[in-house]
Amino acid sequence: MKLGVKASRKWPWRNIDPLLWGIPIAMTILAGLLIASTQREAPLADWKNHWITGAIGLAIAALLAKIDLDKLKPLLLPIYLLTLTSLFGVKLMGTSALGAQRWISIAGLHVQPSEFAKLAAILLLAGILAKHPIERPVDLIRPLAVISLPWALVFLQPDLGTSLVYGAIVLAMLFWAGLPLPWLLLLLSPLATAIIAGAFPIALLPWFGLLAFMSWRSLPWKRIGSAIALTLNSIFALLTPFLWTHGLKDYQKDRLILFLDPSKDPLGGGYHLIQSQIGIGSGQLFGTGLMQGNLTKLQFIPEQHTDFIFSALGEELGFIGALLLLLAYGLFSWKLLQVAGIAGNDFESLVVIGILSMVMFQVVINISMTIGLGPVTGIPLPWMSYGRFAMFVNFISVGLVASVQRRAKKSGLKLR
Repeated sequence: MKLGVKASRKWPWRNIDPLLWGIPIAMTILAGLLIASTQREAPLADWKNHWITGAIGLAIAALLAKIDLDKLKPLLLPIYLLTLTSLFGVKLMGTSALGAQRWISIAGLHVQPSEFAKLAAILLLAGILAKHPIERPVDLIRPLAVISLPWALVFLQPDLGTSLVYGAIVLAMLFWAGLPLPWLLLLLSPLATAIIAGAFPIALLPWFGLLAFMSWRSLPWKRIGSAIALTLNSIFALLTPFLWTHGLKDYQKDRLILFLDPSKDPLGGGYHLIQSQIGIGSGQLFGTGLMQGNLTKLQFIPEQHTDFIFSALGEELGFIGALLLLLAYGLFSWKLLQVAGIAGNDFESLVVIGILSMVMFQVVINISMTIGLGPVTGIPLPWMSYGRFAMFVNFISVGLVASVQRRAKKSGLKLR
């Protein structure tokens, strides 16, 4: 026993999970090389900043891994309110760039509160859902109110991409907390109604018939519940044309529809998508090799080191490199599901699921947009895209998950 204790102290990394820690670290190192490749002809050194930010984030994660999450419960509401205040501050005195007002300048440093607000929302949602499980439709009021405030403030910046992440987080956490699947579908129905009203208005009649049937069969208060569901979806159906015309800026409209046919505006809104697809396709099976991509070198894709970093990977490491990256994200997700399954309590389990939904939603949306399967939304690829505060949030998330895993192991629970 003493030998085991001595060995553990002498080799502390033996207890470190290679998937939970190794995958983000490996991605950060690879991303630095790809970022350097995208800036070969530019007097920039963002790849160094990417690695430095990752190192600082890793140190913060290591510290958080030693703290029991239950000790954070008294701080959940203050942290949430602080992030809301910072989001209000962005609207009042924020710094604008690329058509959006998303940053607050503090001592010359541009802070992006919307990134930290995602984690604050996850923590508070986990606390609420653990204490008040979803048993009646009225139980949805608390979690939806918690997520609605940061969502609305981020959407108004405007940051459509990040606002979508909040929706993915709350839906995944509600489902993990026991929300019946029909109720989850009804929560998603206004979004589907808006899409149908804008693209296929003739399909609204059968769609509303399906909603009425689903509401009647699944909700406890059949008449009232069905009336509320149909009224809410009717409002979305009526408001969609107005919001499309007056609520979205022109560049946001282009992002939402040009992915269907980017050739309609090949030198404008469709330029990113076209060049990204060409770059990824030119990589073929094995890629051109790191630092050898011609399209990357010539900077055909604007902001390639941020949202479109996957196109650099596709060109220089090819289909095999892209496949290995997807496999890495898949293994990381599997690890988080394992940790959520052995968590010591509902609060910790919900925190892990919230982090999993945040990370993987960004992965799916980012890669989809770079290969032309989705609109350009400005969502970064976790640990790969350059961005200081997104990197901090990603590593803080790893630290929180590691804390849950450490406590579960300490209690004698094993990964299934």
